[in-house]
Amino acid sequence: AVVRHPWQPATQHAHVLAAPLLVFAAGVVLRAHALPKLRLRSRSASGLALTGLLVPLAMSGYALQVATGEAARAAWAWLHVATGLAWTVAAGVHVAARRRAAARAGRARSPTPSASPPPEPTASP
Repeated sequence: AVVRHPWQPATQHAHVLAAPLLVFAAGVVLRAHALPKLRLRSRSASGLALTGLLVPLAMSGYALQVATGEAARAAWAWLHVATGLAWTVAAGVHVAARRRAAARAGRARSPTPSASPPPEPTASP
């Protein structure tokens, strides 16, 4: 955070209020998407990174709110920022990889145009 920035209190409060919803959403995605992929052994490096970063990201966020010492707060803040940035990068890589895979699959499935034109419709008398 930019200390003493005019938006800092509002954005910090919004972040703290949104965090439980984000953790809930991460759990839903974990259950519906990540765990089935792990069971099928259809893993991606970015997906594993996203899954592995969830615990330190969430725990450091909560620890940051309850830490009383300045050194502890600073350590939790650095961990939270680092894991948050890493998670954001991994999410971008994961989405981009999925889009590339979908584009490749779409090209592989697209029908090839035939050399002959389609038949003319017949008119009824």
